Amino acid sequence: MKSLGVAAVLFTLAAVGAAWVDIDWSQVKPIDQFDHYWSRLPAELQILRHARPSGRIVNGDEAVPGQFPYQIALLSTFSGGSGLCGGSILTNNYILTAAHCVVDGGGALATQGTAILGAHDRTVEEPTQQRIGFVQAGVAVHPSYNPTLIRNDIATVRLSTPAVFNARVQPIHLPALSDSRTFAGLVGTASGFGRTSDALPEASPVVMYTRNPVMTNAACIAAWNILLVSDQNVCLDATGGRSVCNGDSGGPLTVQDDGGSLEIGIASFVSAQGCASGIPSVWVRVSFYRDFIAQNSDYAFRA
Repeated sequence: MKSLGVAAVLFTLAAVGAAWVDIDWSQVKPIDQFDHYWSRLPAELQILRHARPSGRIVNGDEAVPGQFPYQIALLSTFSGGSGLCGGSILTNNYILTAAHCVVDGGGALATQGTAILGAHDRTVEEPTQQRIGFVQAGVAVHPSYNPTLIRNDIATVRLSTPAVFNARVQPIHLPALSDSRTFAGLVGTASGFGRTSDALPEASPVVMYTRNPVMTNAACIAAWNILLVSDQNVCLDATGGRSVCNGDSGGPLTVQDDGGSLEIGIASFVSAQGCASGIPSVWVRVSFYRDFIAQNSDYAFRA
């Protein structure tokens, strides 16, 4: 059995950078290097504060430009800096992401931010990109979000200006109201701009992705050996060290369904042993939160 002190310490996968349009991306740092990240964890887990996880996406691949037109980079501005996360396009007005991407360690919402849509390389202003701002009033976090227990880690963000759909900017599909599948056994695709190496602690400039099987929750709980996974979560096998990492938070986990991509998870947390530790990554289960999404966006679920 893995010890509580090793397997239970988590890092939510965001990263912290500078300003929100013209950004010095070389200054982006993982959020677990900042005080407010650790302040949300129980005192008995603080001993691993200075432990350094491997922090790698092993065997990940660079996406073909436009391969994931629903993928975005989300920059949220707080009093202590700007955080980099992932997210997905719900509609031309709304983005889906994780709550910890838009809430700081003190529980305050991001004051403003920018969603970068249609990007392959987020560090340059590609012609395909749409950089659209949002304000605090457009952020909706689940009312029962609990950062310590990593529960209800979901949020929507209303864009200040509607996105324009094209070949590089497209909405994601979510499970229909009648869809009761767990998706266990299907191949899941994780994508994002997160870290790829300890030697390069900044997040990836380009969209990366990896594929592994979606797990049963029972198998995921057995791998973690601690009660951190529940019905509101879905897990992705991390065999071979293929996993999301810092900077991928809020991004989508998808499966192929009826010829297209279906988002079944939102990147939430991994083990403090490292992204390449082989311990499953844990995601918010989208189908568990259809009511929240419907009430806090203009997404229309299929029957």
